[in-house]
Amino acid sequence: MEFAEVVRRRRMVRNYDPDRPVPPDVVDRLLDHAVRAPSAGFAQGWGFLVLEEPADRERFWAAATPGGGGRERWLAGMRKAPLIVVPHANRSAYLDRYAEPDKGWADRSEDRWPVPYWYVDTGFAALLMLLTAVDEGLGACFFGIPPQRIGAYREAFGVPAEYHPIGAVTVGYRVPDHRSPSLRRGRRPVDEVVRRGRWN
Repeated sequence: MEFAEVVRRRRMVRNYDPDRPVPPDVVDRLLDHAVRAPSAGFAQGWGFLVLEEPADRERFWAAATPGGGGRERWLAGMRKAPLIVVPHANRSAYLDRYAEPDKGWADRSEDRWPVPYWYVDTGFAALLMLLTAVDEGLGACFFGIPPQRIGAYREAFGVPAEYHPIGAVTVGYRVPDHRSPSLRRGRRPVDEVVRRGRWN
């Protein structure tokens, strides 16, 4: 598929065929592409938890899902995904990397960072997974784990303290789903969001 077509077709898919697992070679490609994301100082401070077994996926939903809140319809389709990948950011990897001699910082202070690149870079990796899924003829959705559920998620999967989940990605073969009401807002035109030369 042409890259422009991959970008055009990318959308958050919230309903999957539960009887069609993601082939192992495709899972490998998703992860191989994810680790090709850019990272500050080539720190590569990420970690990916791959959940393919039904029991693992069910444990994820039990740990990461808050009760109620009108999410039942959304979750019904999402729970059918045969693959969940949870990308994690490791801040310490970046602070350690930038304290190395070639970077010139003598300490691990976060004050020098204009933004927390450990989250930015892990987000890049997640986006590469989303685009790879489209290129492979699959659907995918990136979504957040509610803050009040992070502790339960960590405990359920033994996630080390230095790794912070930035969200989760469901992947699978798409089946018809409902359109997000947010799409009624429409896509903002390029001319509305781009400034050339200066802002005003």
